[in-house]
Amino acid sequence: MTTQYTDALNGVITEQMRRVATRENVSPELIRDELAAGRLVIPANRVHLNPSDPSATPLDPCGIGRAVSTKINANIGSSPDSSCKDAELQKLMWAVRYGADAVMDLSTGGDLDEIRTHLIANSSIPMGTVPIYSMIIDKPVEELTRDDILATIAKQAAQGVDFFTIHAGLLRSHIPMACKRKLGIVSRGGSLLAKWMEHHDSENPMYELFDEISAIMLQYDVAYSLGDGLRPGCLADASDEAQFAELDVLGELVLRARESGVQVMVEGPGHVPFNEIEMNIKRQQEVCDGAPFYVLGPIVSDVFPGYDHIPSTIGATAAACAGASFLCYVTPSEHLSLPTPEDVKAGCIAYKIAAHAADVANGLPGARDWDDAMADARANFEWDKQFELAYDSDTARDIRGRDLDTDVNYCSMCGHDWCAMRISKELKEKIEAAKE
Repeated sequence: MTTQYTDALNGVITEQMRRVATRENVSPELIRDELAAGRLVIPANRVHLNPSDPSATPLDPCGIGRAVSTKINANIGSSPDSSCKDAELQKLMWAVRYGADAVMDLSTGGDLDEIRTHLIANSSIPMGTVPIYSMIIDKPVEELTRDDILATIAKQAAQGVDFFTIHAGLLRSHIPMACKRKLGIVSRGGSLLAKWMEHHDSENPMYELFDEISAIMLQYDVAYSLGDGLRPGCLADASDEAQFAELDVLGELVLRARESGVQVMVEGPGHVPFNEIEMNIKRQQEVCDGAPFYVLGPIVSDVFPGYDHIPSTIGATAAACAGASFLCYVTPSEHLSLPTPEDVKAGCIAYKIAAHAADVANGLPGARDWDDAMADARANFEWDKQFELAYDSDTARDIRGRDLDTDVNYCSMCGHDWCAMRISKELKEKIEAAKE
């Protein structure tokens, strides 16, 4: 059984590699070589690529890695208190519309299998899950068995999930370190496994079963997203001994995943002061042998509930500039509530800004062409062209139309007589005319 990773190691260029190369406007050979080096992944479950149901939406593969454009992920999912499969499908549709490159179903309430199946069948983008949520839906985590773990992972792989968050790097020896923190363990998966370890006086079963889990993932070509169960939940807990102790284990697991032929990326913080972001990214790259880094934010301040998509976008831009290749969005409802479709839209747009800004800053070929085209349209007062180029055309057009028609060569910020763009254009035309 081969995966995108093992095919790349053997010099094979797959159909999925060619599709990613086309989307990124790079050569298939570059995609193959980055895959073979472990610096890029293509989360593409065989079942999602070729669904048995002819009415299902097949996956359109994307590449995640620093050699291609920065990707964003949207978290959706029901809770025990809210939502259903159709509400989550609406969030998925909004996520795709507003630029998510992947989505994670983090459902913890309702019929999880039904929700997951419904989302995968309607998703053209990679779908991720955290399998431990389904393992304990009807029982306390203390009753979780090793057979439960492997059976759930096998079931979700067979459903077509493209990448799994597996919290295998949090070891029992790390728990006392986490207990020194202000917020302790803020990862749901991490806290559940810590509770299991303490109850059973035993090591993390995800760590102990890692090779067996890898064998299942190999069968379907599911990619690892190695979970950061000890990510910091506030600035005071950032870059501490617990976080980096887990990171060292994740580095070990990256190599073990590759030895098993499985694609792997690594998850990262979390809440991090702005000045510590670059150090965190560089440390992950070194410890994890260049595996793609998938970061939540980072959120650079703890005091903006209701607006957390903004401080997290600041951190996400810095992280992507420093080398992160996959950004997990944060919505305005972070820390407060289950996100609505409107929150999904706000989170996706904020993170597309971060991803694009980082691609421009990093000199990704072609990244600034879009901005330069917008500058030309503004210089020529081509309003329709500006709306066409705008990421959210409807919103841009609505704001423009509040005060003025689109056919005048100024906006209501300055008015006609004070419009610097108009004055500058007239000056340029006068100077050019004088040369003739």
